[in-house]
Formats: sequence, C-alpha cells, structure tokens
Amino acid sequence: MSKTVLIIEDDPNIMSILEILFSEEGFSPILKPNGTSTEEVMILQPDLILLDVRIKGSTKNGAEICTALKSSPGIGQIPVMLVSAENNLDLIAKDCRADAFITKPFNLDLLIDRVKELLY
Repeated sequence: MSKTVLIIEDDPNIMSILEILFSEEGFSPILKPNGTSTEEVMILQPDLILLDVRIKGSTKNGAEICTALKSSPGIGQIPVMLVSAENNLDLIAKDCRADAFITKPFNLDLLIDRVKELLY
C-alpha cells in the first residue's frame, strides 16, 4: 500500500508538479490548495503533510496549521514538512514543531529524499 502525502499548497503550478512527482514516486497525493482543518486531517490520516507557509484563501497560515496539527492527539505524530520561500523558515519550522523544512525553490530529488527519510 502506498504512503499518502497531504499537500497543502496554494500555487497551482507547484501543486501540479508535486502531484506528478509524488505519483511517479509511488505515493498517493491528496491536494488541498486552501489549507485544511485538524478534523479533516484526522479523517484523512495521511502519512506525511507537506505544508506551505503562506496559503492564499486560508484563515490560518502554514505555521498556525502546523502548530494546531502537532498539538492534536491522534495526528500530532504525523510528520509535517514546511515548504516555503520564507527567509527564516528554520525558525518558523522550529516554532511550530515541524519535523522538517525545505526552502523554495527546491530540488525535486532533495524533496523526495527528505520525504522518504521521514516516512521510512
């Protein structure tokens, strides 16, 4: 059974690239362009969450979503990787308790390697 990756990204071009990339690597991507709630994540039970920091159309930014996810029983153990062009992404990731981060623009091979490190 393939691992499920929940991708929360508002840029349709990046979303398309990630969907193709993860599908080709044998993952099952779930795409959410406008964020998600902890309740929805609890229902989806992804194996990993790839999360942009700035999300147009969401009431919360990625760091706030990450903090809520990491504080929720039953889903707090799901690895979260922030993906963003923010200058201080390392601090943002530490503050919201993300398991990893990668800066945009990112190398696709490096992204897949980091995801695999978190999942296997």
